[in-house]
Amino acid sequence: MFYVNVERGVKLAVYDLNPTGKNTVFLIHGWPLNHRMFEYQLELLPKLGFRCVSVDLRGFGNSDAPWSGYDYDRLADDIYEIIRMIGVPEMALAGFSMGGAIAIRYMARHREYKISRLALLSAAAPCFIRREDCPGGLPIEQVNALIAQICRNRPQAIYDFGQNFFAQPVTPPFGEWFRSITLSGPGYSTLKTAETLRDADLRSDLGRISVPTGIFYGTLDKICPKELPLTLNRGIRNSKLYPFQKSGHAVFYDELEKFNQDFSNFLVG
Repeated sequence: MFYVNVERGVKLAVYDLNPTGKNTVFLIHGWPLNHRMFEYQLELLPKLGFRCVSVDLRGFGNSDAPWSGYDYDRLADDIYEIIRMIGVPEMALAGFSMGGAIAIRYMARHREYKISRLALLSAAAPCFIRREDCPGGLPIEQVNALIAQICRNRPQAIYDFGQNFFAQPVTPPFGEWFRSITLSGPGYSTLKTAETLRDADLRSDLGRISVPTGIFYGTLDKICPKELPLTLNRGIRNSKLYPFQKSGHAVFYDELEKFNQDFSNFLVG
């Protein structure tokens, strides 16, 4: 682990596995997690020759948690600063859930800088909440209730949210481990990023993505229903859907072996 200064007084924890790997992939975690959610990808991809770069977003894990900067523009700028520092000519970018939304904003805002392939994993995009002209997403009342609960009882709010995360059973020790990751940041960063999830609209960003894009999603997802990946597929040219019939929001784990196979195959083209 090392730190990258992304703006004055703010440094983010970056993890670089197998830095001599032939192909580089940058992994962006979801809400309210940190880079550890990718444990079962980070165990495999370096063995396949990948250099794996991951980050704890501001406000999560081992990164600084400033009071501000939790909108997608600033979060995408943070990713840009890290990619600029890494110095490789090109890489794949992969984002899960909120991380997928950040990846989309990065591609539009920074003109796909150094990105050759994009993987959207259960992406919370283009709109996390249901809108009259954007099918899919959660009812705004449900998201507002989650935000209100975060202000009163964050552990319970995250626990309740997590009940819709996995479509397949997980063992109690795994569930405890995963919940520990969700509480790695302070309450205000969890709250502010939840507000960004609710308020952001990325539809205008989709047409600015031109690289090959894989849209990985679980057909049983109750957090980002299948209407969202279908909307992404229509809006992003050169995109392909990768449905997982037995997976929920945790597409990276519910069908672990199948996901890792399809994901690694996509990364090499």
